[in-house]
Amino acid sequence: MLANAKDQKNQNGHAHSGVPARTTREELNSLSDSEVVQRFLDGEERAFGELVDRYDNRLLNFVYRTVGDRERAQDLVQETFVRVYRHLHRFDQSKKFSTWIYTIASNLAKNELRNRSRNPLVLFQTIKKNWDADHRPLEWEDETLKPDDLFRKRHLKEMVDKAVKELPEHHRLVFVLRELEGKTYEEIAEITDTNLGTVKSRLNRARNNFAQIVAPMVD
Repeated sequence: MLANAKDQKNQNGHAHSGVPARTTREELNSLSDSEVVQRFLDGEERAFGELVDRYDNRLLNFVYRTVGDRERAQDLVQETFVRVYRHLHRFDQSKKFSTWIYTIASNLAKNELRNRSRNPLVLFQTIKKNWDADHRPLEWEDETLKPDDLFRKRHLKEMVDKAVKELPEHHRLVFVLRELEGKTYEEIAEITDTNLGTVKSRLNRARNNFAQIVAPMVD
């Protein structure tokens, strides 16, 4: 992923070539996102690797839960980092980097769903929602659980998948960002380019719809 993104940036020519890295990986790890971004803009190539390390898995989980296809999600996350690499010099550093990169990933995921909706043969979208007390994803099965517990866990996962994929796209997106990614309402508003009142309204409707869909399955 990093190599492809670097190729893209080199093509665009705004990297500072030939500047040796002045910061160790351990030192980069201790810096804030904003500080890592600045190191990268100052020509320290390894700083981009630090950003990838911080956001790769988080973005993959987010995009996968939105589009429901892990391989496609990996492609979209790759594209997200390519765009970050290409346009980081335009990033407004008075803003949060996490919000900016999630906005890019969110837009790519929305485009993916929009393209799918035009193809009647491609209808499968899934989000994973953890209902366990320990808040681990349902697909991460604990081998120490008893068979009956595993069966109930798998059955619950199937019900959740079935219910979530029935949510409208704009409801599903805020649902994922809030319930799965833990984003604040303000962050969701910025990521989705929606006002705060609309975010809260959509999230409320998404939760109500989800509950109505799940209820008959649980009874």
